[in-house]
Amino acid sequence: MSNWSYPTDIRFGAGRISELPDACLSLGIERPLLVTDSGLAKLPMLREAQVACEQAGLGIGIFSDIKSNPVEKNVADGVAVLQGGRHDGVIAFGGGSALDVGKVIAFISGQTRPLWDFEDSDDQWTRADSDAILPIIAIPTTAGTGSEVGRAGVIVKQDTHTKKVIFHPKMMPALVISDPVLTVGLPANLTAWTGMDALAHCL
Repeated sequence: MSNWSYPTDIRFGAGRISELPDACLSLGIERPLLVTDSGLAKLPMLREAQVACEQAGLGIGIFSDIKSNPVEKNVADGVAVLQGGRHDGVIAFGGGSALDVGKVIAFISGQTRPLWDFEDSDDQWTRADSDAILPIIAIPTTAGTGSEVGRAGVIVKQDTHTKKVIFHPKMMPALVISDPVLTVGLPANLTAWTGMDALAHCL
């Protein structure tokens, strides 16, 4: 069990997912939108996180319509759910795809320019209204992504079938809950793939 900042505040340790409601309240989030993938949305860990937030009086919603290589429509659909539910923050929960989409939803939901105006090229991120970016909590469930401490999200542009990096410094999550218990139920092949991904990042 330990806390550190890198510079994201990270709460590490088995069972620390129980601190999710407190994490939301510490950031002033009262109506979080939990963004995850369709596979994780069916697992008990998601239901437990949802119930914990509800019991703390938080108006939590869930968005899980995400492809393994997320596309712009996934982001647009998530923004519609966020705005329709009047959510004031995002919990990005899962592997790299869910974390990336959650961060981009929190970023783009308050902007007036289209998503691709913020592709990571030159200083395009300076076009954004920084004050309109919602706070983000990241909860990784795999070892390999690193997206929980990153300032960007990778989204596929559907008309060209190319991956684009959307960047802004405030896309870095404000808080991470890194609970190793969440990785225990993953399929063996996914555990191996993401473990090798983490090794590759270190190298």
